[in-house]
Amino acid sequence: MEETNRQKKIAGVLQNDLAKVLQNMLRETGQKGIIISVSKVNVTTDLSIAKVYVSVFPPDKASAIVTELNDVKPKIKHHIAQLTRHQLRKMPELSFYNDDSLEYIETIERAVKGKEDPIADPELLPKRKKA
Repeated sequence: MEETNRQKKIAGVLQNDLAKVLQNMLRETGQKGIIISVSKVNVTTDLSIAKVYVSVFPPDKASAIVTELNDVKPKIKHHIAQLTRHQLRKMPELSFYNDDSLEYIETIERAVKGKEDPIADPELLPKRKKA
């Protein structure tokens, strides 16, 4: 089922505000060398649940960060509710998930390139036949 315009607007508002809040929380805790970005937010049709997909760099700390975000969910929800109080009547429940699509893309690139990179060494590819 396709998302409605209302769902898309709420998801966009939540994505922007969540990015700001998560960056501020990360800065306050003093964790160095960790980058968090909110890659996507999906809101259900009844606007009661929001699935938040978060990309974490470095990827080895992603699962710990996502579990920590789910633990402090009420605090995050309160911050977001304060920011969106004029735009939303009811704040949706937040669920945080790890978005590992960048890792997946990197794995595919490494597998395709392998040891023999046809872009760097064009002699590996057979010559095209002229029609």
